[in-house]
Amino acid sequence: MKSKNIIILAAIFCCLLWSSAFAGIKIGLQYTTPMRFAGLRFMIAGLLMMPFCTQKRNYFKIVRKNWKFLLFLALWQTTIYYSVFYWGVQRVEGALCAIIVGSSPLFVAITSHFFLSNDRMTLPKLLTVISGLGGVTLVAIGRNLGNPNAHVQLSGIVLLLIAVIMGSFNNLLIVKDKNNIPPLILSSFITFVGGLGIWLVSIPLEGIPHVMHFPSQYYLALSWLSFVSAAAISIWTKILKRPGIIVSELNFWKFLIPVSGAVLAWLILPDEYPNWITIIGILIIGTSLILLNLYNRGFFSRSRKS
Repeated sequence: MKSKNIIILAAIFCCLLWSSAFAGIKIGLQYTTPMRFAGLRFMIAGLLMMPFCTQKRNYFKIVRKNWKFLLFLALWQTTIYYSVFYWGVQRVEGALCAIIVGSSPLFVAITSHFFLSNDRMTLPKLLTVISGLGGVTLVAIGRNLGNPNAHVQLSGIVLLLIAVIMGSFNNLLIVKDKNNIPPLILSSFITFVGGLGIWLVSIPLEGIPHVMHFPSQYYLALSWLSFVSAAAISIWTKILKRPGIIVSELNFWKFLIPVSGAVLAWLILPDEYPNWITIIGILIIGTSLILLNLYNRGFFSRSRKS
């Protein structure tokens, strides 16, 4: 039980870190292009993880032995995933980004059912998926009512949903890894190499930067986001590598992201504010995920017995 509580606390910590990223991304994108900013963020994050690898002496030996799998993960989980993600973020408000990405447990539940034998879809999970998707749809409609740039925001929502679906497979790839790669080595390599891939692709797509000096706000956002990636990705990967972990149940803790992420965006970003449709959407997503988490912990079965 103690071990399970530690895992839950670690998962909550990761989700709170991730929820703070949306406001930081919006701040950074005021001064630079999406892929260039993302590339720098993940290269720095990968470098930050390396000193904490317990097998530093064997780092390159382990990478050499598993280079095909690690390179595939770096390209899929970092380069492609975050390129799509940042293109979406650029078109959507920070609070709405948090809400859409916070729906990821719903997609993880679906993919886990088909690819993991110990993580099947149940009726409560299915009802959560339906109600959660309804909440996301409600939020998307609410944020586009009366918006003259609705088509731009809608394209951003579609890109973010594609990223969320891609992200649901990222967890499965790590869980199904049979190579027993140490979590920090895996995290640092795919984060740095994937970030390098994003930065290299940004050159032909976004051009060579002409401005090299930015205000302190940009560097604060970049530093915080790099720390968020280094801490959250390494901790989350370590949790996923634990034997017997139920991927969909772990991901249900991400219900914290749409709530805390949206609130932080409304507090930090001057042009963002809530409306009643958005709040209803958050409540639908959050409530459905909380109920499912209680079900997974046996709360309702205990209530029936008493």
